[in-house]
Amino acid sequence: MEFLEVFSSANAWFAILTLTFLEIVLGIDNIVFISIVSNKIEPKDQRKARNIGLILAMLFRIALLFGIKWVVSLNQPLFSIKWTWFHGYVTGQSIIIFLGGLFLLYKSVSEIHHKIEGDENINISGGKVSLWGAVIQIALLNLVFSFDSILTALGLVSFKEFGDIGALTIMILAVIFSIIIMMLFAGPVSKFVNDHPTIQILGLSFLILIGVMLLAESSHLGHFSLFGQVVGVIPKGYLYFAIFFSLAVEFINMKMKKKSKSTP
Repeated sequence: MEFLEVFSSANAWFAILTLTFLEIVLGIDNIVFISIVSNKIEPKDQRKARNIGLILAMLFRIALLFGIKWVVSLNQPLFSIKWTWFHGYVTGQSIIIFLGGLFLLYKSVSEIHHKIEGDENINISGGKVSLWGAVIQIALLNLVFSFDSILTALGLVSFKEFGDIGALTIMILAVIFSIIIMMLFAGPVSKFVNDHPTIQILGLSFLILIGVMLLAESSHLGHFSLFGQVVGVIPKGYLYFAIFFSLAVEFINMKMKKKSKSTP
């Protein structure tokens, strides 16, 4: 399928819409992280930090799509570990995802600690977070989320059905559409998250879950086995169901509290 044929194919548009929806769902954790990090800088720079973070996410994903063969090659074993109780092999993908999981766990636990201690306006090193300091943190995590996003796109869009150019066009359009939608809603979502402390803690807890999921996924990519038990991957469907269920319960709780306050 050529570039222009994508716009005349119903299957291609269905694939674009489906992939756009999945990109938005997968990007929710990204928006939560961006919201929490951007809240630690000056209010006048928060919108700029969110937009830069999401634009970086778009550029990372498009760049990875153009280097799709390189992304696939990262699944090749670099070296193996063979102990009596632990064995597997390490790939480029597993290293990137593992480091991303560690970074997400570190940041989430640190943020929860700071909020409990009452020093949420300072970062780990004790100084105020600058705009570019926040952007660097967002960029680092965007790199990991971009790999996850591209691997999902590869599993959904068939190169045999749409051809190389057609499949690449579909994935790029889905990325662009999803980022535009997230940019439109990032501001209201950030304001809502930062105005409600319980939602902040809930969001950070979700990021801890996602960090654990990334660690399990990186181990699964390397087929690691611990005491004869192969490390499995945590299904994303289960994780996102738990997230949305928790949010629904919290929204009901917030509504009941608001109703009780308004009742004389």
